[in-house]
Amino acid sequence: MPKKLIAVLVLLTFVVAFGGVAVNASLIGDAVKIFGIGFAVSKFGGQINKFINTLLNQRGVKWEGTTKVVPIISIGRGAYVGAAQVAGAPDIVKQTKAVGQGEGRIGDLRGKLLVPMSTTNPLKGIKRVKGVGVTAIVDFRI
Repeated sequence: MPKKLIAVLVLLTFVVAFGGVAVNASLIGDAVKIFGIGFAVSKFGGQINKFINTLLNQRGVKWEGTTKVVPIISIGRGAYVGAAQVAGAPDIVKQTKAVGQGEGRIGDLRGKLLVPMSTTNPLKGIKRVKGVGVTAIVDFRI
């Protein structure tokens, strides 16, 4: 079964199981936020990157190598979508298409995992881009 079909079936199952106008409206609103912010990051990533670099340069922090802004999705104590700046060697930064962030808590211990990825579609599999660091995050709660 193709992955896109599976994703659609899972979504339809969720909507049917938790049906109702409020849930459907909420899902649609969240989807609009996710795709809208993702589109804005894709369209204006260069300007966002330049703004972050200017802001950091004013504070005396200048990066070696190349920087780029890509979409970020954060899951954990809530869900967030936004932009992440990555830095590294130009050929590796070019491969980075998105950042995934997971967070968790066990008692007083809190952890975050940031994974630069070579795809914006997790249905294609999550392939980590090694050698890239995340230098800034700007996100919005879904």
